[in-house]
Amino acid sequence: MVMLQDLLYKNVREGELYEKLEDNRVRCVACGHCCAIPDGRSGVCKVRYNRSGTLYVPWGYVGGVQCDPIEKKPFFHARPGALAYSFGMLGCDLHCGYCQNWVTSQALRDPAAIVPPLQVTPEESVREALQLGAKVVVSTYNEPLITAEWAVAIFKEAREAGLLTAFVSNGNGTPQVLEYLRPWVDLYKVDLKSFDDRRYRQLGGRLQPILDTIDRLHEAGFWVEIVTLLIPGFNDSQDELKRLVSFLASVSPDIPWHVTAFHKDYKMTGPENTQPEMLMRAAAIGKRAGLHYVYAGNLPGMVGDLENTRCPNCNELLIERHGYLITGYRLASTGCCPSCGTGIPGRWATSFEGQASARPFIPTARARSSLLHLPETL
Repeated sequence: MVMLQDLLYKNVREGELYEKLEDNRVRCVACGHCCAIPDGRSGVCKVRYNRSGTLYVPWGYVGGVQCDPIEKKPFFHARPGALAYSFGMLGCDLHCGYCQNWVTSQALRDPAAIVPPLQVTPEESVREALQLGAKVVVSTYNEPLITAEWAVAIFKEAREAGLLTAFVSNGNGTPQVLEYLRPWVDLYKVDLKSFDDRRYRQLGGRLQPILDTIDRLHEAGFWVEIVTLLIPGFNDSQDELKRLVSFLASVSPDIPWHVTAFHKDYKMTGPENTQPEMLMRAAAIGKRAGLHYVYAGNLPGMVGDLENTRCPNCNELLIERHGYLITGYRLASTGCCPSCGTGIPGRWATSFEGQASARPFIPTARARSSLLHLPETL
């Protein structure tokens, strides 16, 4: 792991999201930890580090690339059926025991999390996205806030090529990083993991910065969707869910809330897997709180109507889904319900452009990337 760190620390640039302090210390403002980092040390994320009073940040590589249906992110109110060209780097500012992407997110923290990074340029990434027919470029898999400078470099190219851009994030942001991202990010998905600060501290964070981020994202005009992975015995109490959805409704009842099913993964193998009735019960709490768009995920065909989008005014079925597959699309070209004319918030195309892919896939043409050379002992 030390050798991987040495390798990653050679693929860096000076960051933009920091301020200089006395005695060669720096304060990073890329995430809610706002680490004050002494010379020669890294922040909580392990990938942003201080060398002689300058903050260096990851640059010029990806930890992985995959093409996903946009519904997998999940975004349900943004270009349904579109292909999302998804990339990630290494590292995270949290250490969730159930992380499904731990081999990238926990690099430099968990000795078993070793992924050979691939060299790439922003231009090459966007060129591949276009060749594959993607409509959206997404920074995901690890926590994108801690690699925000690299994401923005790619997103500038993506915007020039006419693509949408997105973050799939834990939401542990700061006012500075959100202002930095605002010109370049269209869609922002936040994992609201709990509404209990004690639980967040178990994951390595705090609740309040996430709530502040959600509020700021909505106010700044990002398209925001929220996901809560429902974990039995961790965050599924009726009281906690009521407080969570009441907060979301207070920000905006039009924010889509996805409640998704937990399955045993990584270090969290104690709780039982989430059952469909648990998702449906949580979704009912969200609807009673006044949320207009509540979805249940990860259990296709097992949650009744909760995969579909309906008009909150007349209940007309607008978008029908089975898992990642769009099976019906009736939204008007103006983004309104065709029956009553109610506007449906989102980032819609003027018409359904077809299903690019019903399942994720890894691009086969990787000539544009080469492995950063890891020592043979890794």
